[in-house]
Amino acid sequence: MLEPVPEKPVAIADCGTERALVVADYHAGIEVGLRRDGVELDSRAKRRRERLLGILGGVSVDRVVFLGDLGDSIGDPGREERAEIRELLDAVTADSPATVVKGNHDGGIEPVVGGIDGVEITGGEGIRIGDVGFSHGHTWPAGSVVSAPLVCTAHEHPLVRLSDAVGGRRTERVWLRGRLDASGFPGTDDAVGDRLVVCPAFNDLSGGTAVNEADGFLSPFLPDALADGEAYLLDGTRLGPYERA
Repeated sequence: MLEPVPEKPVAIADCGTERALVVADYHAGIEVGLRRDGVELDSRAKRRRERLLGILGGVSVDRVVFLGDLGDSIGDPGREERAEIRELLDAVTADSPATVVKGNHDGGIEPVVGGIDGVEITGGEGIRIGDVGFSHGHTWPAGSVVSAPLVCTAHEHPLVRLSDAVGGRRTERVWLRGRLDASGFPGTDDAVGDRLVVCPAFNDLSGGTAVNEADGFLSPFLPDALADGEAYLLDGTRLGPYERA
């Protein structure tokens, strides 16, 4: 079972063997890349860290699972990003061990977190913890991951664009939930689990896929692996089928 924390882009996964706080697409150091693109922003590293630590302090969990893209650089992280990642993990592991499921932005993560006790790094194929499989979603997950009763993935940063009665427009982060469909994994004879959840990005600067405007999914197994998918706002509001949200 995956239970979103109300109003927050994180959830608690009951893995059967333990409870995990699931945090997707943290994108530490994102401001560095935005500055290279001409967007001048001061670092929000402290604000992000305090926001996550505040959430962690209010829940009871056995570990934190970073569901890919803990960092923002595709290659080796720079000084500012390295510092943010280390400060974050030092603070998190003071209370709980952390598992980092590698995403496409985490290629150089191992030397960054070296020497921090309580940090486990998995490959891009993901990891299964009890009844829950965790995969970032940029590549094909392991068979043991997709055979879990519940599979959690990320990478998409799912969004919906909503209009009000007077023509105003706003963008909201959403959770996507649906049945896990084996057709998303062609050529495999492995059994798949029952439910699939696509998690919103923790970082509110990272943009994403507008799932109700046919932006097109990034993951190789989406949307085929998500059957009867529905969108939910962070406050829990059910929007119905994500394509028509």
